[in-house]
Amino acid sequence: MVAEPPLDWPNRSASLKVSAGGIDWHVQRAGSGPTLLLLHGTGASTHSWRRLFPMLAARFDVIAPDLPGHAFTSAPPGGDHSMTAFSTAVGRLLEKLGAEPALGVGHSAGAAVLARMTLDGIIRPKGLAAINGALLSFGPYAGSLFSGLARAIAMAPLVPSIVARLVDTAAVRKLLADTGSTIDPEGIRLYSRLFSDPGHVAATLRMMAMWDLAALGRDLPRLGTPLLLLAADDDRTVPPAVSDRVGAMVPGARVVRLPGLGHLAHEEDPNGTAAALRDFADGIGLGRDEA
Repeated sequence: MVAEPPLDWPNRSASLKVSAGGIDWHVQRAGSGPTLLLLHGTGASTHSWRRLFPMLAARFDVIAPDLPGHAFTSAPPGGDHSMTAFSTAVGRLLEKLGAEPALGVGHSAGAAVLARMTLDGIIRPKGLAAINGALLSFGPYAGSLFSGLARAIAMAPLVPSIVARLVDTAAVRKLLADTGSTIDPEGIRLYSRLFSDPGHVAATLRMMAMWDLAALGRDLPRLGTPLLLLAADDDRTVPPAVSDRVGAMVPGARVVRLPGLGHLAHEEDPNGTAAALRDFADGIGLGRDEA
């Protein structure tokens, strides 16, 4: 059984434990109005939304899970950390909650899961918003984030424990700075806690190793849902050019650049992110009383 989040975990009062699809989920849910599904990126958790979550809950019924194997959600059955498996798993969670998202908001790889779910008909939102969305192949690897050798390393049983023992606050601070973002001490503390957990490290590595962005890229042009792409100018993890490419591929997609922010833009500037999401919701006719 995965441990419960500690009492000082951000937005702990909104935390729920839900069993669905063979996974014990940690979910945070608060607010009322149209349902908004928040999906974090690889290696993060609900803590990534710590300041944005209550802002959005003032207008929406917000559902934010820890993805399978991350933080306080158990690993997926059979160890399948692929995008398709995650999409199916989140769909089963929503079924258990009786929730139908009107709006999906995802950061980095979380945006890819939302796009996959929409393309496959698992959800039918009125709009999707990607914050530095990892929606296309980029960097030195074509079709995946890891080479074959790295995939093998990621699946080695002892690697997560070794990584977790080696990670300290200084290493986490550098890792976060390398994304182009400036994260406050609370954020550094929370990420440090996560990366000292071998289970969380294992999920992070295996999710990256099994990710198939090439297949998603082939399917994106048929995405018929309004798409907002928030792209931070200083993102060193997912270059803003990725959002520009997606914007040119997906009919009706709109790219909004975020100056002075990095990959974790929603943590650096939750007020600006919330304002952009509210404007997007208004633009697609998604008011408080609409679902």
